[in-house]
Amino acid sequence: MQKVKIGVIGVGHLGSIHARLYKEIPECSLEAVCDTDTGRLKEVSEGLGVTAAADYRELFGKVDAVSIATPTRQHYALCAEMLSHDIHCLVEKPFTENIPQANRLIRISRARKRTLQVGHVERFNSAFEATRRIIHEPRFIECHRLSPFPNRSLDIGVVLDLMIHDIDIVLGLVSSPVKRIEATGVNVLTSFEDIANARLTFKNGCVANLTASRVSDEVMRKIRIFQENTYISLDYKEARARRYTKEKDTITKEDLPIEKEQPLRKELESFVRCVASGTEPLVSGEAGRDALSVALRIQKSIWRS
Repeated sequence: MQKVKIGVIGVGHLGSIHARLYKEIPECSLEAVCDTDTGRLKEVSEGLGVTAAADYRELFGKVDAVSIATPTRQHYALCAEMLSHDIHCLVEKPFTENIPQANRLIRISRARKRTLQVGHVERFNSAFEATRRIIHEPRFIECHRLSPFPNRSLDIGVVLDLMIHDIDIVLGLVSSPVKRIEATGVNVLTSFEDIANARLTFKNGCVANLTASRVSDEVMRKIRIFQENTYISLDYKEARARRYTKEKDTITKEDLPIEKEQPLRKELESFVRCVASGTEPLVSGEAGRDALSVALRIQKSIWRS
């Protein structure tokens, strides 16, 4: 099978990891990296031994697919250009700045028959994969995602930076429309919200409570799922999952077997396979748009209050 030719646009913290991992994946060939920061571009391209492109147009005709890991405000224009030149795209989250942009990219990808994947990496976390098959009709979901101040991604608030991961997971678990959103948050170190809490009530009665902070002293990425006679606890950071089950008058505890793997590498490998085979990505443009839609509603609720 011919290797998929890959380029990476944006080689900051996350983009440089994309580039390094693509270099390690046998099914693809990292052809070039691109960034407007010429110093950073030189450092990453020379370190990986690949072509440096200061202008993304240099990738046209040279790659089959790209990862777009630039600031969110650049996602739409870059992705639209790539898709229009028949280049498959993996776009880091948040997908776009607004829903009309997301819808236009989805339409272009469908018309050009190109893969469009959104970078919600927790879908590829081994702990989540181990529990997905045993989650049925959850009644209450609680998510905590806390981190120290990152000194990056400061062009967006914590809802679009961190909480959106859990929004995507919750929407995938609850097969019902969101009926009501209540949210609060405060800005501490930036002009955006740095701490946020949201309560989502779904039409089927399920409730999800999500908390995100980027001014915490600790790192926490946990989700708890409650359904009939079962409580499931996941720790994304430790790749650990535990199930508590009621059987008659006894509660049993079970640690679920998990093969610890690197979620981002699995995400990129999945993207490469989708490009090569033409199959639908696990996190499609529609899924990325839906998570963005709820995140923007949460953000609006926070700033309105």
